Amino acid sequence: MKNLKDFIQAFFKNNGQHVFLSLLIAKICAFAGSIIMVRILPESEFGVLSIVASVFAIFVPFTGFGSTQSLMRFGSLCEDENEKKELSAYLFLKGFVNQLILSLIFFFTAFFYVEQYSQIVVIFLFFTVRLIGIYFLTHVQSEKRIHFKNKEFAAINNVINIFGLVMTIPLSYYYGIWGYLFVNALSPFVSLFWFKNKSINFKAPLSHFKAKEIWSFAVHASTTALLSEAFFSADILLLSFLKDENMVAHYRVAILLPSNITFLAISFMQSDYSLIAKNFRNKLYLKNYILNYYKIFIPLSVLICLIGYFASEAIISLFFGKQYIGNSFIFSMLLVAFCGSMLLRNLYGNLLAAVGLMKKNTLYSFLSLLVLALLTFLLVPKDGLLGMSIAMSLTLTFTGFLLMFSFMNYYRKLK
Repeated sequence: MKNLKDFIQAFFKNNGQHVFLSLLIAKICAFAGSIIMVRILPESEFGVLSIVASVFAIFVPFTGFGSTQSLMRFGSLCEDENEKKELSAYLFLKGFVNQLILSLIFFFTAFFYVEQYSQIVVIFLFFTVRLIGIYFLTHVQSEKRIHFKNKEFAAINNVINIFGLVMTIPLSYYYGIWGYLFVNALSPFVSLFWFKNKSINFKAPLSHFKAKEIWSFAVHASTTALLSEAFFSADILLLSFLKDENMVAHYRVAILLPSNITFLAISFMQSDYSLIAKNFRNKLYLKNYILNYYKIFIPLSVLICLIGYFASEAIISLFFGKQYIGNSFIFSMLLVAFCGSMLLRNLYGNLLAAVGLMKKNTLYSFLSLLVLALLTFLLVPKDGLLGMSIAMSLTLTFTGFLLMFSFMNYYRKLK
């Protein structure tokens, strides 16, 4: 993988194109679902739904208390197929018990909002059901990826996301928010058609992997993912605390497209994660991976920023309506910030995870929350949406550089 041609050929050989297309379809379906909700619901109702979705997003990365992340890491290092199956069976049941506990904690979070928003408990209940379904989905996905079955991983994603969107359109049209919530809760359970775990074992699964080692990584991985998602939900939650649901709706519209462009970077990391994990001590492999990644994503980021700058008003008007067109400058600013995130935060954060340095990711994820909260309380009361956008942009850039410096320090120590 010395040059860009080899890099792209390796990507296709690993069925990376299927992962890319499946994540693209997932983003399109999620984006289309959000547009449907923006168009159908009044601003106040959409704002409340956004608040619950933001709380939900904080809990999703902690699925199974990290069992699926640990399966990805250690399953990729297993050479024997039987060991992979044993590890998967071991992590599944323990992770499911953890998931039930997590789901209860999520549901009771609703009672913090009861006095402020009506019917929010019922909305939380629908999302609680979805949270349990997400566990089955992520476990099945991790199983496919540790066996390098990216094509099957992509097929599962496509079926679930397309099914969700197809069902959302008519049910949301006739039943509004309740139709959307029903489909949202049901769709991840479709993954059970691919569920093949038959042997369940609570005992330590492998002789050369200790249970303590497996769950230590799981805790750090899930905590990092939790903090990372909390970071991308904190802006909505802080804004709802400092302002109101109407400003939340306007900010959500402004950030929706920019935050979703990172799927371009994530699709590469998703398809290559197992290979990077297997080569975590190969200095030449890591160097070539980074260089070829930049050959693709630097020009792509520049192109996206230019399109966003010159067509921001047209894009917002087309997808969300003319009432949100005043957010075009904020949209452009966030687009630049998230393009920078693809070049720094997404790349080096995933590389640190693949080489096993989850503690660094955990530390910087926690730090990013503190920085975002501090900047939000300093800027939002005076500058509103603009202040929130500046806070998000500065925090993304700051933590991106920290992640890059940490990985480079690891890289320099390799022989």
